[in-house]
Amino acid sequence: MNHDYQTYKGTWKEDLRLYVHVPFCVKKCAYCDFLSGPSNGKGIESYFNALYKEIRSYKDRTRDYIVTSIYIGGGTPSCVDSDYITRTLNEIKDAFELSIDIEPEITIEVNPGTMYIVDSNNLNSFENGRNKLKEYKKAGINRISFGLQSTHDHELRLLGRIHSYSEFLENFNQARELGFNNINIDLMSALPGQSTWSWEETLIRIAKLNPEHISAYSLIIEEGTPFYDMYGPEGEERDKLPSEETDRLIYAMTKEKLMSQGYKRYEISNYAKEGYECRHNIAYWERVSYLGLGLGSASLIGNTRFSNTNSLKEYMNIINGNHNKFMSTNTKKIYNIGILDDFYGIRRNIISLTKNQQIEEFMFLGLRKSDGVSKSSFLNKFGISMDYIYDKQINKLEKERLIIIEKDFVKLTDYGTDVSNMVLSEFLID
Repeated sequence: MNHDYQTYKGTWKEDLRLYVHVPFCVKKCAYCDFLSGPSNGKGIESYFNALYKEIRSYKDRTRDYIVTSIYIGGGTPSCVDSDYITRTLNEIKDAFELSIDIEPEITIEVNPGTMYIVDSNNLNSFENGRNKLKEYKKAGINRISFGLQSTHDHELRLLGRIHSYSEFLENFNQARELGFNNINIDLMSALPGQSTWSWEETLIRIAKLNPEHISAYSLIIEEGTPFYDMYGPEGEERDKLPSEETDRLIYAMTKEKLMSQGYKRYEISNYAKEGYECRHNIAYWERVSYLGLGLGSASLIGNTRFSNTNSLKEYMNIINGNHNKFMSTNTKKIYNIGILDDFYGIRRNIISLTKNQQIEEFMFLGLRKSDGVSKSSFLNKFGISMDYIYDKQINKLEKERLIIIEKDFVKLTDYGTDVSNMVLSEFLID
């Protein structure tokens, strides 16, 4: 499939992916450094009203684009009333052109512990998980991504998750009964005190459920989190983290177990049944244009990267105020010409990528995929051969058995995948 252009009613338009950020959660997990936090019903309602306005600002500014995937992430999108999700998708369908030649992939992240919580108006009524899933399906969502992390309840408690394994199973079975045939399950390894036996049991249990997609990530200890205080370089319990050797054994075990069950590792941490690779995430690794909507969301349009402000107060004040007073003179001059215009003045960290930066991203994002990077695609995109730029690095890494060259493609070996951060750093130019 050509990821750069799609057809819409016979007209070629540039492929565009949408990310929608829902920055709310019931409780912050102990390892999480994402832009998220708890809120009350009034705060959630106010945020979504601002989000609708941002979405509507793109109407008539995206005529050259066709949306082929939408990803609703967070935070925890499933912790808010399904009405907000339905309204968000309706606003998107009104403001953007969605592909009709290829059904758009529409994903929502679901935390199993949020399917039975009090609704966002803090009423004394509970929304049954089945009903919430029904509403998602009715709204057009066709892919569910369950944030499970582990099948062991003691590990879930350690992580600060608000659900049990049995609650996840109930949600998963409900999704299957309602006809969701594209389900991802997130798993997390290299937990403090985790044994290879524990991880193997999690893999076996999940593979038996036969989801279409499994994301298997290693825990990363991020500064500013409770886990950093406990397990960071100065943490009293830092010795409980698995060794690098154990982490590599876990990676090898993951590949062996999942491939034996019919999954293909198509990216360093992602496995899928044939035809169920996450189209939205592939766009990130192949540098297809994507637009972030909502607080702190990131975008890549052409060769321009930017993100929305990560200050909730600023986001709300700007969108709900007189946006003209926030726009620069230069922004006013180009207003309503195209998708790159900053309608409200909420964008930050705007970077026009140099050719060298584009080349670097092509390599270290593309090499995350099991298929690797194509030399012919490199030549077509940049007008120069990959070997001319990277001959020294490629020869060195090939001799060290960190990469292999198969016809037109440069790929990481299994060993190269184990030390991927080191390998990918070799392709930095500046």
